Amino acid sequence: MTASAIPGESIDLQIADILQEVRFPTYKDALVEAAREAGASNELVSMLDGLPEQDYADVTSITRLIGGNYGPGLGA
Repeated sequence: MTASAIPGESIDLQIADILQEVRFPTYKDALVEAAREAGASNELVSMLDGLPEQDYADVTSITRLIGGNYGPGLGA
């Protein structure tokens, strides 16, 4: 996946592409930085930046929070 393709993807696909590149456990700032480096949309960067300041054990812990905060169609 090229970084230039990421902003044109749906939020779900952007999340999947970015999270597959992240090493877990991780923390919020690392998620935000990974999204910025990948060229994610401002919407996704804002979503990740809005997550609680904590460590995240796996992809599910992140997608559950994103889905809970932003409605159906996002997350697991």
